Amino acid sequence: MSIQGLLEDSLLDPPIGHTKYFQWYATPIGIAALSQETDNSNPENLNKKAIDEGLEIGLDLAKEEIELHFLSRGLVILFYS
Repeated sequence: MSIQGLLEDSLLDPPIGHTKYFQWYATPIGIAALSQETDNSNPENLNKKAIDEGLEIGLDLAKEEIELHFLSRGLVILFYS
């Protein structure tokens, strides 16, 4: 199964947390932050928001690898080691 397929399947599960700009999901690959922003034109800004908001729910994501994926439900920022 592709990364996008695994992420799409994981977004069907209940989120592990909610913050102002993201819904958070545990996936087989890592932690996924589904953007609730309507303007996803500045991914660098969203990455910073996700790292900052991850701390609000107990996730230290600063040293994780980051990938952006555009899925049917929107932009997902994937954090993994």
